[in-house]
Amino acid sequence: MKIAITGATGQLGWLVVEKLKAQIPAEQIVALVRTPAKAANLGVEARAADYAQPEALEAALTGVDKLLLISSSEVGQRAVQHKNAIEAAKKTGVKHLIYTSVLHADTSPLSLADEHRTTEADLQASGIPYTILRNGWYTENYTGSVGGALAGGAFIGSARTGRISSATRADFADAAVAVLTSEGHEGKTYELAGDESYTLAELAAEISRQSGKTIPYKDLSVADYAAALTGFGLPAGFAHSLASWDADAANGALYDESRQLSQLIGRPTTPLATVVAEALK
Repeated sequence: MKIAITGATGQLGWLVVEKLKAQIPAEQIVALVRTPAKAANLGVEARAADYAQPEALEAALTGVDKLLLISSSEVGQRAVQHKNAIEAAKKTGVKHLIYTSVLHADTSPLSLADEHRTTEADLQASGIPYTILRNGWYTENYTGSVGGALAGGAFIGSARTGRISSATRADFADAAVAVLTSEGHEGKTYELAGDESYTLAELAAEISRQSGKTIPYKDLSVADYAAALTGFGLPAGFAHSLASWDADAANGALYDESRQLSQLIGRPTTPLATVVAEALK
């Protein structure tokens, strides 16, 4: 059995590799990366694979039984890139393809959901046994701003009172490993989100409680939040996307109460307080 992971040196991919190594022999794991030399510290076989190079993908997937297709980070190019990977998997006889999509991809208003919907359709039409992991937001997407909130005296966003059911990358990595190492997941789509939900005001209150400083939540318009992010050095396009996703969160796009994630990994998802504590270290 050979299990391959795309984007294996990424923030989610390397966690999956490390957690897999704790459950199966390292020689059964294949890290698919653009530059294999950069994956040397993973302790598994590394193969060159680029979503934009179909022939290289076919070579990289030769002999692979299960493939975890972690969605590309190149927004706007992902649908084509993912289709290249799916076609290569089909040609090389991959027996099970697991794809990381986005929470409620079929109905989500998030701008990034369109490409996920396209990939899900391509996967379903491929004839390859598949599992779709519709991952919610990473808690780290928000706690990564803790330092800035402390420095600026407020946590800013555009999510109003929308509730966010996020989970950590480690939680989502455990879900991927559970599917890769157990049976009965073919043809299933999982809506994966944290057990608890919170508003950004509640997140700010938790930061305040743990830091001992008063950090209020300041809700901004999408335009003002995007402008603030641009002022922090983010590219204008990405800043606008982040702000628009917050606005979608205000309307429930990042909320889910099904607890499918904790059921899949066999434990509660990581509490918000724990992630805030890590961010404050």
